[in-house]
Amino acid sequence: MNNVYREEKKYVITKEHYYKLREKIAQVMRRDYHSENNHYHHRKGDGYTIRSLYFDSLDDRDFHEKIEGIELRRKIRLRTYMHDPSFCLLELKKKEGNYQQKTSFRFTKEEGERLIQGDYSMLLELNHPFLIDCYQMMMQHVYKPKSVVTYERDAFVAKENKIRVTFDQLIRGSESNFNIFSNQLIENPLLDPYYIVLEVKYDGFLLQYIKDLLQELEKEQLSVSKYCLSREVSKHYLI
Repeated sequence: MNNVYREEKKYVITKEHYYKLREKIAQVMRRDYHSENNHYHHRKGDGYTIRSLYFDSLDDRDFHEKIEGIELRRKIRLRTYMHDPSFCLLELKKKEGNYQQKTSFRFTKEEGERLIQGDYSMLLELNHPFLIDCYQMMMQHVYKPKSVVTYERDAFVAKENKIRVTFDQLIRGSESNFNIFSNQLIENPLLDPYYIVLEVKYDGFLLQYIKDLLQELEKEQLSVSKYCLSREVSKHYLI
């Protein structure tokens, strides 16, 4: 299990801005683990491919809390990396403004498929406190798979302060097929491919040399939710 506390900021930038900023970032930060170990040959952009299945309650509690700007909110998802779909991560994110706590638990592909099919009993079988909490939450509020989101991530890290800068593009998704391990999943674009979602994640404070690179973006900071974008068909929600 992995538990991370951090601050997070999100921006939407153009593709031209992305190429210029990535060149500068690459000079002072290194690519992350998944970029260095990516052998997935069917990716459609830079970096590596991430796919997540989002769960939500019967009345879409998590979706509405995000749209309504509730300060304290949560999100639960099953994530896999398409260059190594032999495993997946069950992740619970708790957010308060720009600050978040993310707890992750690693499953095999077979265990992930059980969750996709709605078999949450395995969360009790493993007898782990985090998984028991997830089980209770998902059963009490009747959580079901709601949407899949896929995108290409270009990610950089700094050893100091666990800083991550990620560029996400070609964001696409589905509300009808929840098999995150499939190579034939039919998905629709969720964001104009001309735009890139930039996320900056750090523990405590940003180092000055990175803050200087991102200073011009402060006026462009937005609250972007890939999950909310993925529900636009059923919810008629647009960014």
